[in-house]
Amino acid sequence: MTSHIPGAAPARSRPFLVWLLPVLWTLALGLWGLSRQDSVWRDEAATWQVAGRSTGEIWAMLGNVDAVHGLYYLFMHGLFEVFGAGTTTLRLPSVLAVAVAAACVALIGNRLSGPATGLGAGLALGLLPAVQFHLQEGRPYALVAAGSGLSTLLLVYLVGDGSGRPGRRTWPRWTAYGLLVLVCALLNWLSLLALPAHALTLWWVRAGRGVWLRWAAAGACAVAGALPLILFSRGQSDQVSWIPPLTWHMLIGPGILLAIGAFGAWTDRPARGRLSVAAVGLPLLAAPQLALIGLSLVQPLFLDRYILFGMLGLALLIGASLGAGARALAPRLPRASTVLVPAVAVVAVLALLPVELGKRAPASRIDDVLAAAGEVGRLGRAGDAVLFVPAARRDTALVSPGAFRDLTDVALAESPAASATLKGEEADPSRIRAALLERRRVLLVTDAAPVARPPGAERDRTKTAVLREYFTVVEDHQVRGRRVTLYERRT
Repeated sequence: MTSHIPGAAPARSRPFLVWLLPVLWTLALGLWGLSRQDSVWRDEAATWQVAGRSTGEIWAMLGNVDAVHGLYYLFMHGLFEVFGAGTTTLRLPSVLAVAVAAACVALIGNRLSGPATGLGAGLALGLLPAVQFHLQEGRPYALVAAGSGLSTLLLVYLVGDGSGRPGRRTWPRWTAYGLLVLVCALLNWLSLLALPAHALTLWWVRAGRGVWLRWAAAGACAVAGALPLILFSRGQSDQVSWIPPLTWHMLIGPGILLAIGAFGAWTDRPARGRLSVAAVGLPLLAAPQLALIGLSLVQPLFLDRYILFGMLGLALLIGASLGAGARALAPRLPRASTVLVPAVAVVAVLALLPVELGKRAPASRIDDVLAAAGEVGRLGRAGDAVLFVPAARRDTALVSPGAFRDLTDVALAESPAASATLKGEEADPSRIRAALLERRRVLLVTDAAPVARPPGAERDRTKTAVLREYFTVVEDHQVRGRRVTLYERRT
């Protein structure tokens, strides 16, 4: 039997269906078009190529770059070792993680407001456009959402059980809560913004002193555990230097989300001192958004993926609206009330079909490294030279080494693994120039025109200048955000 806190609606249906249906629903959405037509974009390529290195090579690289993703890379390295590299291994962890998150919001909604709210929240999560994007993404943000969902679910149970009282039954759950927050922080330390959200929930329900002390202790331990990573990764802040400064138009999206969330909270009719869906969902949605906006005024960091876990709050508030609608229908139209949530879910799927199809197409990402590798494999001949502008476009070769096996990377002085970097160390411009002048055919891999930027590094300017002065374009193809150009030496 499912227990409920005072004032919460009792569960009147099979409790396991409230979380099982959202899990199956989310898995179906995630497995649908999982390969995205055999495409992998640049962010996922970073995961792919790092996960393919040895543990020692990954550890050495983290000292120079991407320390913030170290735990995730080591996790994916283990999966690649066991299951092999591929788009399924790359993305399936995110699918499973969002399914776990969907189960968490369904259980929270069911516990606090009844099965209609729980089912509605669980089904809504996988349909949110931001979640749709990361549902099939080989990056850590879905895993963070799952961990945040589990920690929030634990908090709800702890507060609802009146766990301010000491006892053997409470400290293991508070320990688990702290460990979950810590693991999320090690995957992405901005997930610590969930702690202010949880604090607002405790404030709203007027939690007792014991609950506050135990929450503060668990949260402090998690922050202390993540602090070395936070301080160390700050030394690699150049990695996020490309994020644009916050502008007013960037606040439109968060504003809309907060308005939807506020409406959902209003339908829940939250009372101060009562643990409700609104008391959990609204802080989880609003606090990370507002905190990240505040941080971005100091250093530009505003990317929605950093606070993807906040979408769990939005899903809960959508569930609250659906639950309120079902309760309003129940007295006069009891049958309609029971099918309201599934009917709305089906309508939402149909209404969002263009979004769903778009997220599963290669064009939903800025580029596709596998498509570029296919062009190289088609155009290249044994002994040809290959260049990458900028050097980060070398990810094409790192993910698909077979297409480059017979080509010579004339600019590369030290491989990415050997140099403990993501893109390798290139030779100085004079050596690159000399190496190019010895070649008859050169393949250039760069960005397609719509997303290309003028060469910034001196090495890249040298590459393009030599090609322009001494070589002629033979073939030029732009495919899925990448450009592959074949040059031949003028006679």
